[in-house]
Amino acid sequence: MKIKLDVTKSLERNAETYFEKSKKAKQKLEGARIALEKSIGKLEILQKDQKQAQKEKEIKQSITREWYEKFRWFFSSEGFLCIGGRDAATNEIVIKKHTEKEDIVFHSSMAGSPFFVIKAEGRKPGEATLKETAQATASYSRAWKSGLASAEVFYVNPDQVTKEAKSGEFIARGAFMIYGKKNLVGVDLKLASGIKDGKIIGGPVDAIKSQTKDFVIINQGTDKASDIAKKIKKRLGAGELDDIIRMLPSGTCSIAK
Repeated sequence: MKIKLDVTKSLERNAETYFEKSKKAKQKLEGARIALEKSIGKLEILQKDQKQAQKEKEIKQSITREWYEKFRWFFSSEGFLCIGGRDAATNEIVIKKHTEKEDIVFHSSMAGSPFFVIKAEGRKPGEATLKETAQATASYSRAWKSGLASAEVFYVNPDQVTKEAKSGEFIARGAFMIYGKKNLVGVDLKLASGIKDGKIIGGPVDAIKSQTKDFVIINQGTDKASDIAKKIKKRLGAGELDDIIRMLPSGTCSIAK
């Protein structure tokens, strides 16, 4: 190792110069060590977060989705599967592909209403299921966004629902003609969300209450869907935000205290 000395300075001054340089070098080395430890710590956190994200992704992918989950859906307090359209396209699918002669079809005269269908499957729905499906139909209709506290819907048999229009009339996608007697039902607009078998479910209040211990009542309000979904997730301690948002009505909401 070679050391350069400044001949214009004394031996003591040269020694002091090298001593100061060594101090600065040690300080830089210590700073580098601290920075390295911080970087390693951040890397470990990132790796942990990445593993958790991958685990959650794998769990989501492993969850089996039922065919009816692409629609609005719930199981009534009497155990009947009830499905409804989310838009014009799914309204069309619900009626054309998933409605059988023993089922019961719900709708509203208000534009923007979903078609809901009670899947009878050889049984006769009781008053509880009829009321719950009416509430779902009204709450997921434009009546919610319009701020109506209650609304009137109707139910008919499948053979009363058709795409055959009167002469000179046009039926848009997702719309159908209803012929014959309509059974009218007036209901309040409100929904509920709860946890069943670790999974978030939503729908008319009595249906969700009958199936869950932990649930929240959803009313009209001022919170947008993303904000109310976060509140529901926090209150229930479970559920994916996307799944919660999918079961909320169109318009702003609030959670009953």
